[in-house]
Amino acid sequence: MTADWIPEYGFHLRKAGVQFDAVRVDGEAGRRLADLMEELVGGEPGPVVTESNGRRGVYFLVPPGSTAGRPWPREVTTFNSATGRISYVPVPALGGDTWPLMWRYPPTRAGRFVHTLILFNAAYALLS
Repeated sequence: MTADWIPEYGFHLRKAGVQFDAVRVDGEAGRRLADLMEELVGGEPGPVVTESNGRRGVYFLVPPGSTAGRPWPREVTTFNSATGRISYVPVPALGGDTWPLMWRYPPTRAGRFVHTLILFNAAYALLS
């Protein structure tokens, strides 16, 4: 699977709201949310990136324009291009040395993202 927003090596920051928005949940809560999403959809939920240091964030890549205007739980950080906002999301290559980032669920095809409404409801169920 190749998409122009996935780097060939290492990792790059991609502007949110262009190819995708992102939702980040830090630490063990993010990992539990990824597990719940896998369970809810009966397999891989769409592209999910994890980081191994710092906040140990889990980034759920969702369709562009789908995170703004939703009242996400306070443990959630959204990355989008809402009016007056610029944010960037770290995206690792599909192989090679990408530490501290890795794909928990790599992209499987162009245009396939985590379903925002399922993620929103799962985040509320888990984090509230």
